[in-house]
Amino acid sequence: MAKERLGVLCSGRGTDLQSIIDAIGRGEVTAEIAVVLADREGAYALTRAREAGIPAACIDRKAYERRELFEEALIAALEEAGVTLVVLAGFMRILTPLFVRHFTGRILNIHPALLPSFPGAHAHRDVLAYGVKVSGCTVHFVDEGTDSGPIILQAAVPVLDGDTEETLGARVLEQEHILYPKAIQLYCEGKLRVEGRHVRIIE
Repeated sequence: MAKERLGVLCSGRGTDLQSIIDAIGRGEVTAEIAVVLADREGAYALTRAREAGIPAACIDRKAYERRELFEEALIAALEEAGVTLVVLAGFMRILTPLFVRHFTGRILNIHPALLPSFPGAHAHRDVLAYGVKVSGCTVHFVDEGTDSGPIILQAAVPVLDGDTEETLGARVLEQEHILYPKAIQLYCEGKLRVEGRHVRIIE
């Protein structure tokens, strides 16, 4: 069986990307990363990819007049690389239906909170402001909403007295690095079945 070819979209440091690279290296994820794309040249994720010998490129959102043109460029690069699964790893752009429909059922995202609570770009800030006692991370399929797709896996962490966005974020990130490779491998093994809002894991 041919390996899934991952296209990883990033905007920043690329720590989730690194966890996937490392998991592939350990044989825990039976896929290959076909290309890493970032939406800004300064993203350290590009350096991580290139150091690992993975094709990497910047497709700068600012170079395109409209979001649709930017997404068309992303789609073209992913298709050229033969990508079969799109993996969002700290990609700080909301994707339009144009992109989501092109890769229907083949886009994964990881969010640093326990969805459906605290969607959006400021999850740790919102968690702390609300006063909840437990947070975590969620891997989900991407649909046309914001952080609203069917949930694959979740991991919880305690919210401690005195936590800041940074300390909470670091604790959640540790779980992200464990959870995301697991979810990707379940996809690679064909063990995920989406039934409405539910994702069934087939053993």
